[in-house]
Parts: sequence; structure tokens; C-alpha cells
Amino acid sequence: MRAIYRSLSRQPVISTITNSRFQQPSFIPSRVPTSFSLPAYISSHPRRPIHITPNMSSSVSYQKAFSRLSALQSNLAITSLFTVPLPDGTDRNAAAIPEMLFWLSRAGLSPESIASSGLKCVHVAGTKGKGSVSAFVGSILAQYSNPPTQKVGVYTSPHLVDQRERISLLSPQEKEGMIDEEKFGKYVNLVWDTMTAEARKQLGAEAKEEELEGPGTKPFYFRFLTIVALRAFLDEGVRDAVVECGIGGEYDSTNVLTEESVSAAVVTQLGIDHVGMLGDTVEKIAWHKAGIFKRGVKAFTIRHPRETVGEVLRERAREKGAELVEIGEEEVKGWKGVEGGMLQGPFQKGNMALAVYAAREHLVKTGHKFEGRFGVDEEWGLDDIPDKFVKGLREASLRGRCEVVRDGKDGTEWLVDGAHTEDSLAGVGEWFASRAGDGLRVLVFNQQERDPKILLTALLKGAEKEASGLKEVFTHAFFTRNEELPPKEGEKRDLSVQTKALEIMKEYNGEVESRVSDNVQLTIEGVKYLTAKARAEGKECRVLATGSFHLVGTVLKRISA
Repeated sequence: MRAIYRSLSRQPVISTITNSRFQQPSFIPSRVPTSFSLPAYISSHPRRPIHITPNMSSSVSYQKAFSRLSALQSNLAITSLFTVPLPDGTDRNAAAIPEMLFWLSRAGLSPESIASSGLKCVHVAGTKGKGSVSAFVGSILAQYSNPPTQKVGVYTSPHLVDQRERISLLSPQEKEGMIDEEKFGKYVNLVWDTMTAEARKQLGAEAKEEELEGPGTKPFYFRFLTIVALRAFLDEGVRDAVVECGIGGEYDSTNVLTEESVSAAVVTQLGIDHVGMLGDTVEKIAWHKAGIFKRGVKAFTIRHPRETVGEVLRERAREKGAELVEIGEEEVKGWKGVEGGMLQGPFQKGNMALAVYAAREHLVKTGHKFEGRFGVDEEWGLDDIPDKFVKGLREASLRGRCEVVRDGKDGTEWLVDGAHTEDSLAGVGEWFASRAGDGLRVLVFNQQERDPKILLTALLKGAEKEASGLKEVFTHAFFTRNEELPPKEGEKRDLSVQTKALEIMKEYNGEVESRVSDNVQLTIEGVKYLTAKARAEGKECRVLATGSFHLVGTVLKRISA
């Protein structure tokens, strides 16, 4: 649907930006309860600390970039501000885009310079599935690129093991395409040094050199990496890109992209998340996500079962002058989808459908001509997709989203997904149960910032549903904190969340042998002890790690070491 929309000019009014360091609170320790025992050496053996640093073989440029990024204000520090309202009732979101425009200009960029470069982006927002949709779209577009001079850029978040995961340069030959260390270091340092030089011009002789060089003249982490990604895309000659929102849409850092730079917008499944920033109802959250709609640009979503949510999206489309295309649930269910893909799960078919619509729109807008029904706007359907689309959907990958990793040392199958909302965890439960089989079935779970009762129950019910009412989908469970290593001497870690999760599991199914842990290393050792014992008995071993991207990232790091 099209509507007339008159936009208001944005004035770059910059609010006060703080760069103070945020410290995590200390907690009173809890006694660790256990429901099954592990060998004494696992819980008492002293461990040598492992320092997380770049590979020693990395270039000086990359190591400098790594160090600089580590000094930036974290995203958590920013989102935590929204838990406390401002005394005058001012919306903290209001300054987000003006501030981002300021930082963009300090890096020598502007929405106009990005648009004039010819870069065209598929812009993706949503509560769940946006990472998968971004990966699907990027993989499809890569099938139509012309390497080595032309690659498709993909910007996603969060990263799980390596910061470079956020920026990809894809081609048909490079299925993952994570930016290499040399280029990553180059663009991080280029943006950093450009910002330092511009700050020196603006602040003059009064500013101290160490302050100009430091993080105080730089934005917080996500804003900085967004600018790095855009800089990399422009300098690498990228013309086709996929950009995933961080949080929300209307005020997200990526929403400095103008209608000239956006070929299609996507709003994936919606749910309750980031309540402090986005609101406490799906309707309020839908308003934010639809903020990426642009005048004259098609926006795609799967029709929401709640009519009030659909009304919000349609009203936002009218307000923005966008054309909203609502894909019917019946169309998705009636499509056979693409089997054998790297991104798995029963819910991926909807994400694939959104990716097909968005990728087709992007390719048509950028001049590609399709043959047959797929080339006719009012006639094509999902069953008409070309072989390159099928290949792109099958080869798409994204770390920590329905990822299956087989431990090369012991053969254990690890299923990992960073799901952290009620709906997404229900889907992950179904996914695991569909693959669980017989043998050892272990759950590794944490969600440090949200109610574990709601989320863990959603996971268990999703698994039970897929297993046709069988509650014993899991044989064992570990409820762990996200820290990789044991506490340092004198360090106290609160285990109340993990203890609550253990109690929930006992109430749900007392047959599951469960324990809590204060670090992932200890948890992995416990899992390996159980899997070794199970293999000696000829049993298969599968482990599900979920509930948090922080947890999943640490697990992947440990099992890949």
C-alpha cells in the first residue's frame, strides 16, 4: 500500500555523551547444589588462567584494532541506562539518530555520501530470526555477484567468538566470508584515526592528546562497528549489502541509511525483548521495528496473527510512505521450503520465505531480469524460485543460530543457538527434540538477565511438544553462568539464577539429573565426563547449549579450542 508521506528534516542536536566505565556488581556467593556427582578433580583441580587476546601471529594492525575496540563503552552499558527513566520523562531514544549522524560525520561519512556511492542495502529488523534472514539474503545475493571485484557485504550482530563475524564479504566461492584480519584491522584503525583527527580539529589545543586518541572521542561499541562496516563496504566497492539492526529500528544506529541506500526492508517475527528501550507490548515493539520503513521502498513481513500488530505496521508504512507486503502464513506453510540447509530448525521456513521476497526485490531493483514466472511481479510464488536462490538458502550460515558442531575429538554433537526469548526458545526446544534420538541428551542453559522460569519452561514445553508429550527429552542439565573461567581468588559469583533454573527443572521433571556451575570451563568438563561414560556404553551423545548468545559464544570457543 502506498501513501503520501512528508518527512521532517533531522537536526543534528547532540546530547551529552558519557564514556564512564560501568562495573558489574559483586554478589554474595551461593552454595552450589548438585543432583549428580562428577569426579572430584573436575570441581577442585586448579586451572591456569587463559587470557583472551588476538592470535599471536596476528598483525600489529589487527592487535591494535582489537585493543582499541576493547576500550570502547559496551552495548550493555548503554542498554542498562534504559532501566532507569530520566527524571523529566525525556525519551533516551530521542537523541540516538542525531548522535549517530554526528559520529558518522566525525568518521568522514554521511548518509548522502553512502547513497552516492551506489551501495544498496536490504535492511532487516525484528525480534527473532533477523540474523537468519540476513544470512539467507546475503547468501542468495552472493550467488549473483561477480567476483573477485564484486562481493556482497553483510553486517550482523552479535558476534560469538570473533568480532570479525559481524562483517562479511561474500561471493559464490566464499560461503562464510568473514572479513580477514588484515582488512578488519585496517578499517577499525582507519575509522579510529579519522575520528581522532576530526576531534582534534573540533576541540582544538585545549584537549589533551591522550584524550583525543582514546575512546572518549569515539562512540560506543555497536555504533563504532556499524561505521566500520559501512566504511569497509564503501572502500571494498560493495554495491549489494544486508544490514541487520542491533536493537529496534527507528532509533537503531543502522537507521542512518536513507531511502536512496535501501532496496528492501524486512521485519521478522516480533516478540517481547529489550522492554526498557522498546516498550512492554508487541505493538510498541512493532512501532520501533517498522522505523526502518522508507519512502517508496517495499517492506516485507509475515502477517502477524495479532491484528493490532498488523495495524501498527500498516500505519507505520503509511506514515513512512512505504509499501508493506504481508506474506500470508498459509503461503509459507504450503511451501515445501529448502531442505538440507546449514541453518536448521522448523521455524527457518518462514525466515527463508522473507529472504526470498527481499532478495528478489533487491535484485529486481538493481537491474536483474528473471526468466519465467519468477520474473512477473503478480504471478510468482515461492515454488518458482531459481536454482541460485535454492543454493543460497542451502549454503547460508550464521554462528550460533541452529548451529550443529561435531566435536572432532570425541564425536559429541553440539547443537547451539543463542535464543533468548520465549518464542525462540520454544522453537529451539522443538529443533533439539527432533534430533535428540536415544542416548545421552544434555542441556547447557543460562539466561542471566531475564526470568529463567518463563524462558526455561518455554524451551522444555517446545521440546515436549515435538517429542509428542515425552518430558524426558533431556537426561542431564547444567545451569551455568556465562563466564568462561573459574572465579579468581576472592571473586564472588552469584548463582541464584542458576539455582532457580535447577529448581524449575526439578519441578518440571525430577528425572533429569541437574547441577549448577559458576563457569563454562567447569560445565564443559562435566559434559565431557558424561559423554565419555556414555560412549563407553555405546550410546550417542547430543548436547544443546542455549539461552544466551554470551553463553553460546563461550561454549563454541571452548569446544573449538
